[in-house]
Amino acid sequence: MADAKEKTCALVASVASVNLNAVAATTLYTVPAGKTFVPHFVVVRALSADAALAVATFGQSGDKDDFLGAQTLSGLSAAGKAGILQPVPNATTVAVVEYTAGEVFVIDVTTAADGACTATVDVYGTLADA
Repeated sequence: MADAKEKTCALVASVASVNLNAVAATTLYTVPAGKTFVPHFVVVRALSADAALAVATFGQSGDKDDFLGAQTLSGLSAAGKAGILQPVPNATTVAVVEYTAGEVFVIDVTTAADGACTATVDVYGTLADA
């Protein structure tokens, strides 16, 4: 039976307790063998505190901003808020990377939140056969 995450936009990973107050990369998803992965968007939710000063990038572990460059989380100013982060569609096609088997998709916190803060990060995208 086919995986429900294939050939549709679906939740492919959910990582709890991502530390937004530590300048570091956290693995969110590893592309399975024989598959490709195209990310669509990321949801940052279940904040433990204010994350408004945090800045993060998203992408492959070797090029941590090839999906999304610096994202200031200024709208996430209190626990209970959530944010959807994605490339902004416009009249010109927005190119994103198609990740291959074994590649690791990460969040890289480049500026800390300036206080203890964790969040759950959900990754949505499409899996396909390589």
